[in-house]
Amino acid sequence: MWLILRFYIGYTWLTAGFGKVTNDACTGKNAGAALGGYMSGVMETAADGVVAGWYATFLESVIIPNAVIFSYMVAWGELLIGLGLIVGLLTGIAAFFGALMNMSFLLAGTVSSNPVMLVVLGWKVGNV
Repeated sequence: MWLILRFYIGYTWLTAGFGKVTNDACTGKNAGAALGGYMSGVMETAADGVVAGWYATFLESVIIPNAVIFSYMVAWGELLIGLGLIVGLLTGIAAFFGALMNMSFLLAGTVSSNPVMLVVLGWKVGNV
C-alpha cells in the first residue's frame, strides 16, 4: 500500500515540479513572476481573513521580497520531492519536505490536493 501511495504522491510532486522548472515565469528569465502573482492573490485573501495574520506578515516580509529565490526553491523542491518518493531515495526526508511545502500551501489558502497529500506524507514521516 505504501509503495502505491508513495508513487502516486511522488508522481504528483514530480509533474508539478517539472511544470514549474520548465516554466519561464518560475525558473527562467522571468523567474519569480508566477510566484509574485500567486502571492498577490494570497495577500488579497489575507485581507478577508482567509490567511492567518502572522503568515501574511511572513509572506509580505520574507517571501515576496525574495520571490526569485523562493520561485527556484519551490520549483526544484517539488521536482526533487517527487524524484525522492518515486525512486525511494531519502523518502523520509522527501516526505518531510513535501509535508512542509503542503502546509505552506494550506496556510496560504490553497486547498487543491494539498490536504490529501499532507495526510499521506504525514503518515509516511510517522512510519519512517
